[in-house]
Amino acid sequence: MQIVVILSFLGLALLAGGAIAYIIGASAVLSFALSGNTLYLAALPQRLYGQLDVFAFLAMPLFIFAGDLMNHGGLARALIDFSMSLIGRLKGGLGHVNVLTSVFFAGVSGSAVSDAAALGSALVPEMTRRGYPLDYAAAITGASSIIGPIIPPSVILIFYGALMETSVSALFAAGIVPGLLLAGVLMAMNAFYAYRDDHPGGKSDDLPRIIPSFLKALPALTLPVIILGGTLFGVMTPAEAAGVAVAAALIVGVAYGEMTWQKLMGSLTRTAVLLGALFIILCAISSFSYLAALEQWPQRIAALVNEWGLSPLQYLLLINVIFLGAGMVMDVKAAVALFAPIFVPVALQLGIDPVHLGIVICFNITIGLLSPPLGGVLLILATTVNMNYWRLIRATFPFFLAELFLLIVLTMFPKISTALPTALGLM
Repeated sequence: MQIVVILSFLGLALLAGGAIAYIIGASAVLSFALSGNTLYLAALPQRLYGQLDVFAFLAMPLFIFAGDLMNHGGLARALIDFSMSLIGRLKGGLGHVNVLTSVFFAGVSGSAVSDAAALGSALVPEMTRRGYPLDYAAAITGASSIIGPIIPPSVILIFYGALMETSVSALFAAGIVPGLLLAGVLMAMNAFYAYRDDHPGGKSDDLPRIIPSFLKALPALTLPVIILGGTLFGVMTPAEAAGVAVAAALIVGVAYGEMTWQKLMGSLTRTAVLLGALFIILCAISSFSYLAALEQWPQRIAALVNEWGLSPLQYLLLINVIFLGAGMVMDVKAAVALFAPIFVPVALQLGIDPVHLGIVICFNITIGLLSPPLGGVLLILATTVNMNYWRLIRATFPFFLAELFLLIVLTMFPKISTALPTALGLM
């Protein structure tokens, strides 16, 4: 009965257009009342403060700030030109450029939405001008932007690591191979579509020269090396690496001649607004996590898993279904904050590696950005390229299926994620 009342309240509030943080917070308070735990509300402020007082969270606002600075400091154009000089002459070359630019961009922004916004405004018009269908140009841009949150530095990996007390450095190392695998899958699909649909490309294309474009992109290309090298080899903590990223983003923006005082203030404002919204949502969801601990929901789930006789792999597949469904209708970080504290402890009891679990969950929930009805990347792209939302969904569906297949592969073969952090001594 409690669940029916709470879900009904959530559904009606969302349909009424209420802010998600207030809806979740009100639902949490209602849940305390219905479950007879109102006495524990007195300790809720202390609980919320404790949830936010995590050192690893310090890296998150700095990486968000660095990503926004890069996005508005000329980075995207430099990376696109360099990628075009490398592989733009291949058949379907601009599709390959799209994916490769996302790999480079992921190493500095860590955000799928930033990637989609930057490439959607810079590369999609160029692809359509050269003869690519708008549907395909937008679809591969959306699909490749998912690389951003997987290849470090990733904001969602920092968020998960801080929330579930998992090594952020190990998660960073674990995300490299899955991110590159995703890029490989998308390039293979692009090659198939290029020959099937006769996409433009070839040696006759007028493309940037390699050396000048490399020299221009070099400041941006060195940034991922500094960040990853510093964190993976223990030279810097993720928070210190984030600070270096901000400083480097400012220097690169000035070097490209794109960074102005107005853009800097705009980046600060956008970062502050995003963080304010994020931490309010986190506080609201932490209320539910507190109630889940009081009501022993993880223990109940563990008992149910034992009763059903689920193996670790079967439980991982169940988690995939739950998080994939959540990612289709919720903000990525909100879904992680709401469901991870409930389902992750059970997975750890079953002996599932926490780093592998983190990669699977973050990869899974990120795919939700490319799925209806509320895929964040789809919404950004549809607005950026002025395209019908449902038409864009149809265009991206084959790429969505390919990413789902890769998710299953990552779920079934943990070594794909854990081999590199193990070799680096981070596990």
